[in-house]
Amino acid sequence: MAGAMVLVGCSSNSGSDTQKLVVSTWGLNADIVQKDVYEPFEKENNCEIVVEEGGTSDRYTKFANNPNSDVDIIELSQAEAQKGYAADLFEKLDYSKIGNAKDLIDAASKLKDDNGYGVPYTLNSIGIIYDKEATGFEIKEWNDLWDSRLKGQISIPEITTTFGPAMVHIASDYKGVDITSDNGKAAFEALEELKPNIVKTYTKSSDLTNMFSAGEISVAVVADFGVSLIQKNNENCEYVVPESGTYANFNTIEVNKNSDNKDLAYKYIDWRLSKDLQYKDAVSDLNEAPTNKTVELTEEEALNKTYGDVAARAKVIDFKFVNPLLEDWVDQWTRILNS
Repeated sequence: MAGAMVLVGCSSNSGSDTQKLVVSTWGLNADIVQKDVYEPFEKENNCEIVVEEGGTSDRYTKFANNPNSDVDIIELSQAEAQKGYAADLFEKLDYSKIGNAKDLIDAASKLKDDNGYGVPYTLNSIGIIYDKEATGFEIKEWNDLWDSRLKGQISIPEITTTFGPAMVHIASDYKGVDITSDNGKAAFEALEELKPNIVKTYTKSSDLTNMFSAGEISVAVVADFGVSLIQKNNENCEYVVPESGTYANFNTIEVNKNSDNKDLAYKYIDWRLSKDLQYKDAVSDLNEAPTNKTVELTEEEALNKTYGDVAARAKVIDFKFVNPLLEDWVDQWTRILNS
């Protein structure tokens, strides 16, 4: 569906003077997003939202090749957003125009202040999901992944996925080395030590469901948004976020510096950060953890989300550090794990 353009506005908004806001996004759970996010915004602002759908990398590449496109807003993961910052593709935002930005959780607020561009509107993180019956012992920490009893039982995210770089950070932590001190050298030594336990790397968390069901794996490193689907099909699987911490990924909303609809874009960002919408997105099938700290979730509503205590111990990856190294990391990963 990469590149697909979907007109979301109602026919009553089809007048020639009606403003259109073009939003580039993933297109996941599009019916829910249309009902909960787009339609109320269109009604409030007498506008139409046009959606360009596709994968993160494909959408960013298309946008980077044509920043004069009609795209007003692009929603990206941290890694892809950082590329845009480096290329000066996005608008430096005036946060005084975004009232709800003052309510961002600390990590999101710091990220906003550090980059000066887009605003983080949701976050996710990784943990360990495992079949305790199959492993025969309890897994509590990242270091447990290196236990020899897990030989040929683990799947981890491929380096090119959202959480691939987080896996490199976890490996460096296992060695007790600050990854910025050696550019990942110790991490890849640790990954080589982990290799006997890894049966397969994966690119989509949905693939893990089948691997658990088929008995190919008993342990996986997975993003929290993939946990419910795995557990739905594999009742023995338990999810744990180590007490030592985890790594988070923020999704951000960026404004095209060449957009002619910046005032409307500011209103859209403020809407996405609003308490009511952030709560609704968290408890719906979107399962988006809120970045607005005024949103309160019950224990049940917070299940498998980067919220509360989990969010408090989640570390944020510095993609200004990672992105220049990524090509070399991919080469090392391929040589060590995929050969």
